[in-house]
Amino acid sequence: MAYLAQLGALTDELVTAVTAIPEVRNAHREAVLRSLRTHTFTRTNQFEVEDRLNGLEERFSVVGRDGLAEALRQRLDALEPHRNQFTPDLLHFLLELADQPVQNSNLSDLDALVEPEEDALPPLTWRDIAREDGWKQERDIWKFVDYSLGSSDEEEVDGQSEASLESLKTASSAEDQRQRTAQDLAIKPQGAKLLKQVQDAQAWRQAPALYGDGRSKKTPISTTQLLREALFMLAGLETTLFDARYNPVTRYQLRSVSWDSYKALVTSFSECGRKLAPLRAFAETREQSPLLQVFRDCLQKALRSLDSELSLIQTRLVAIKEDVVVSLIGVLGELGPTLAPLYVLADIVRQVQEERNPHAFRYLELLYDAVGMAQLQGNRDTYHLLGTIFFDCFQVYLKPIRLWMEEGKLLPGDRTFFVSESPTKLPLPQIWKGQFNLLRTPEGNLHAPRFLKPAIHRIFTAGKSIVVLKHMKQHEATKKYRATAEPKMDFATVCPDALEFAPFSELFSAAFRAWIQSKHHTAAATLRELLFSSYGLTQSLEALQHIYLMSDGAKSNSFASSIFRHLDNFSSSWRDRFTLTEIAQEAFSACVDSYRLSADIDSRSLAHSALASRSSVRLSLPAIRLNYRLSWPVQIVIPEEGIQGYQTLFTFQLQARRALSILQHPTLSLQRRGRSTPDTARYYLLRSKLLWFTNTITTYLTTLVLAPNTARLHTELRDAAVAAADVDDMVAAHAAFFARLVDESLQGAKLRPIRDCVLDVFDLAIRLADAQRAEAARREEEDLEISRLSVMSSPYKAAAASSSTADKGREEAKRRRVDEDEDEDEEGESGGEWMARRGGVIGEGKTHAVVLRELHGEFERHLRFVAGGLRGVARASKEEAAAKWDLLAEMLEVGIRE
Repeated sequence: MAYLAQLGALTDELVTAVTAIPEVRNAHREAVLRSLRTHTFTRTNQFEVEDRLNGLEERFSVVGRDGLAEALRQRLDALEPHRNQFTPDLLHFLLELADQPVQNSNLSDLDALVEPEEDALPPLTWRDIAREDGWKQERDIWKFVDYSLGSSDEEEVDGQSEASLESLKTASSAEDQRQRTAQDLAIKPQGAKLLKQVQDAQAWRQAPALYGDGRSKKTPISTTQLLREALFMLAGLETTLFDARYNPVTRYQLRSVSWDSYKALVTSFSECGRKLAPLRAFAETREQSPLLQVFRDCLQKALRSLDSELSLIQTRLVAIKEDVVVSLIGVLGELGPTLAPLYVLADIVRQVQEERNPHAFRYLELLYDAVGMAQLQGNRDTYHLLGTIFFDCFQVYLKPIRLWMEEGKLLPGDRTFFVSESPTKLPLPQIWKGQFNLLRTPEGNLHAPRFLKPAIHRIFTAGKSIVVLKHMKQHEATKKYRATAEPKMDFATVCPDALEFAPFSELFSAAFRAWIQSKHHTAAATLRELLFSSYGLTQSLEALQHIYLMSDGAKSNSFASSIFRHLDNFSSSWRDRFTLTEIAQEAFSACVDSYRLSADIDSRSLAHSALASRSSVRLSLPAIRLNYRLSWPVQIVIPEEGIQGYQTLFTFQLQARRALSILQHPTLSLQRRGRSTPDTARYYLLRSKLLWFTNTITTYLTTLVLAPNTARLHTELRDAAVAAADVDDMVAAHAAFFARLVDESLQGAKLRPIRDCVLDVFDLAIRLADAQRAEAARREEEDLEISRLSVMSSPYKAAAASSSTADKGREEAKRRRVDEDEDEDEEGESGGEWMARRGGVIGEGKTHAVVLRELHGEFERHLRFVAGGLRGVARASKEEAAAKWDLLAEMLEVGIRE
């Protein structure tokens, strides 16, 4: 039943996806379901078959059957043009028949599938040639002539000179079946004497090592024998005087030479062979990495050069054309310049083999250091050989770098390159930052040769620029910047003889910088030009400054006043993101693209009532979020974190404007009603101080923080364009700009207490306005009550006057509260109700004079804390913003009374 239910669900999904007409859907569903139920067999899963074949091919390669894997791939490729609907079934059938293909498959069995050539001609043999040309009848041709020294005339040797073609072939076949020896190669009977001489000359090899009484015996050898054995040993051949570990065999001693002298001499040769042993062993290994393969090839060339020199020495001693003195020490001195660079290479191989899990480019690092050391030591031959090998190996390492910088691609499976790609595709704005990363070791070091680390950043950014240009469909535009040919990176070009005294590291760095510049400038120039010309980076920055940094005061005031009006009227419209978007687009439509601008509200602010949202700059204003959509290439320079920083500055400026708005539109003063009191003077004093403080903060932000840093950012971006900088330089310039704004505008974590204190002062402005409004309401109620009582106490005009006075009082009160009772909040609390509640909350049973004195005291305390804190932080810090903190502290200390 579970199977039928699953089948029915899948059938419904299939019919719904294919059929768009509801009327016929049920009929199709029943027909399809009935067909599937009555289907007695299922088709082979072609994707599973393909995966199994690919897995089989990969398994062949893993276990070392590369030839079998290649043959399988060739047959699959040949089958591809002839595929039909039954091909997966046939392949599946063959896979099911397969029985351990890795062990049982034999590549030679494929030869049986090769059809024989039709009418193949029989092979031509010497027998056929002899029969056709008549050689068989001319018996004199097969006679041997003795050309020995003792014969003056050509004589025929009976019994050995005549041999037919059949006898020669039979003899040669017999000889091929057994191993040939020196006796077989000797020409008898004259060669027997020479063979005997050779055997006598080599008799020292089989000389007994002990005397008859069991004491060890030293076999004397000649200088020529020792030299020949030493040269064979240096060539990597087996010898009698040296064992497998290149140690001298102690049973032999040079004739007429003391044992100590012989031991010192033969040890010098054995030491040479021991140093070359790692080199020859590595040259015989098989490597998978291309970098190691080219290094091994260079070592083989160096060893072949040594073998050629050894052969020349042997030729000089064997084919003597002039008097030659056989000198073992002289041969060592002659081989010294050739062996010196080989010793360095052998030491590099040994050092890498002793390390644990070395990287393939470890050889490059050691070669680089060895080249520089050889130059410092003045070893010219070693310097040239090692330098040539280094650049030959470095050419292989340049291939992935060239592919990355020109095409933005990575070689699959390359473990030597220092760039890796994220397995998941990221959104376009995050390609620059997250799609590609620099590989690092577990210790945190870059997975790259040490000598390339100064250029790693430029290589990395050049490749990322190509990737971004490809997403822009502008990769072809880089061709107009490409140089005709890249600089050569070989030893002859980088290290010419004219600059032999210049340090190798500086020569290489200069050449590699030129090579990088030829690649890097192409992508960087194109991407930079597109960002400024096609994607409007400058215009986007100006738009952000208009919106978030409030560079246009009139438009920013238009937006802020609309928000403040909704807050003061207890209207919930400011919490609607559509209303906010409309207000923002209307305010900034003249300076930005309005369709890119939207607004949102933080859902956490909805938990506060309209009264609480209006009473503090901390609750309502931080919830307002303005969003300006940037094109994705511009978001590379201005990431999401930068927009959040802009939002922080926007909120802080909006809070300052809120305090200014409250203070610049005060409640109707008591003095206008003809009742001037000392509280009125205290109110105006505190209001003027709050206005001064808020204007000081606003002026500081505008003139000392925002304007200079904005101009500096535009200058840095313009200079970056002129200096051919890359995108990372522009990103760094904008990040530095944002960091300066955060620090200098008191938004950093270090100045958080000071910023909170500044917000407390902004809240004091709202509390002062609320206290004054509550006092005005109380005085108004008191005046109405006095007027009512005075009318009631008059016996003659009580009725008429009472009615007239009450009506006038109500009309006046209604006019004064027309703005406050205009709207109701979500909780149904009107402006009049708020007036009564707010007055009670602010006063808490205290008189207006007491409230004003408390507010004034809080302001003085906050002002001293802000000024003193800024002064202390500025003196204790060495940051660039410390000078501006000190300047703001000096501006605020003007208002502190001693």
